[in-house]
Amino acid sequence: MPEEPIDPSAQSLERKLATILSADVAEFSRLMGEDEEDTLRTFRGHKQVFESLVAMHRGRIFNTAGDAILAEFNSAVEAVRCATDIQAALRTRNDKLPPNRQVRFRIGINLGDVMLQGADLMGDGVNVAARLQTAAEPGGICISGSVHDQIRNKLSLSFFSLGEKSFKNIQQPVRTFSISEIEGGGVLPATKPDEPATKGGFVKWVIAAAVILLAGGGFWAYTVHQRNATEQAGAASTQPPATPATATSATSASGAPTSTSTQPVASSGVSPAASPAANPNAMVASNSMMAAAPKPHAPHGSPDAGASSAAFAKFDGVYAGPVCFAETKKEPHRCFRQSGTITGRKITGQWFMGPEKKIVMVLSGDVSKSGDVVIEMVMHSGTADGERMGSVSLQGTLRDGVMDTTGTWRNGRPATLNWRKDNGGAQ
Repeated sequence: MPEEPIDPSAQSLERKLATILSADVAEFSRLMGEDEEDTLRTFRGHKQVFESLVAMHRGRIFNTAGDAILAEFNSAVEAVRCATDIQAALRTRNDKLPPNRQVRFRIGINLGDVMLQGADLMGDGVNVAARLQTAAEPGGICISGSVHDQIRNKLSLSFFSLGEKSFKNIQQPVRTFSISEIEGGGVLPATKPDEPATKGGFVKWVIAAAVILLAGGGFWAYTVHQRNATEQAGAASTQPPATPATATSATSASGAPTSTSTQPVASSGVSPAASPAANPNAMVASNSMMAAAPKPHAPHGSPDAGASSAAFAKFDGVYAGPVCFAETKKEPHRCFRQSGTITGRKITGQWFMGPEKKIVMVLSGDVSKSGDVVIEMVMHSGTADGERMGSVSLQGTLRDGVMDTTGTWRNGRPATLNWRKDNGGAQ
């Protein structure tokens, strides 16, 4: 019996995991409508730069249509590096043009499963990259959460988290990030998170309510204080003077003594009428004074201050790794690879920050014999002794050559420092 021919459509499609870069030109229709020939000349020059950088980062352009370009990479890190290099190179070219004639690409990058059809790629992995591109600013880059998970702590970039965004014809919301700052301090146009329209009004309402409550509470506390002061003054005026050795207890309303026993006066000279037992308000004040009294402890920032420096020799060395500042509503997530030194029980470090390296971060701290770490990072303008711009205190542990610390800036922004001991370059 002859074999039936195999239907090609019934054969399983070849799939693979790939990082897809999707790009198009912002306002391309307007640019073409104003001057077709000039726009095409600029676009062709930009495209040549685009293609050369894709090849340099070991990528492959698999589809183009009009002003759109699709490329694939085997590495998410290389795809993002390529995208940031493209935007930096094209910005240099655009700076030579009038603002209304600049040809600026929007780029979206996604890591996902794709299907092969000849040399072309298809599937949700490609579609998501194309949708991310629409969320990017002209000259900017948006990436998916799958790409962000692969490149974080591998590239010195800053991001804005846009949360889970819903895109047309994409069934599931996509975790989306916009890149705001690239290696070397370059800044990209970045999409920022949306803020609810009612949020500002709600915050103002909360602040107003807090002011009213504080004002009412302050008035109530003042009246209670005044009443207690008046009652104590009246009680003190009816008290007979205490003798140096004994003190008579208070009398009843009829004038008869409620007790004839005598009590020894404290060596401090405080009478029973003024003691905590006889005066509840005095007890509160006494307890407050005791709580406020300084307790003996090791100097702040100097754990085990009296210990021998030999006990800390095991910690000595250079430590390096990321210093990260968490995302806020006004600032993106930032990570910097920095280093510091431990000598004895002292931790020190210093480095420059900012696009023009005009901010100096000075690190100082201590490590205890048990490995408890206390660090303070202070941000200065210009030089290490310049104007103090802010500080953050970090606490954590040093175990087996790994230093893990966390803290919070005064404005509430979380920070982390996670360093490893550099054993001759081995991490």
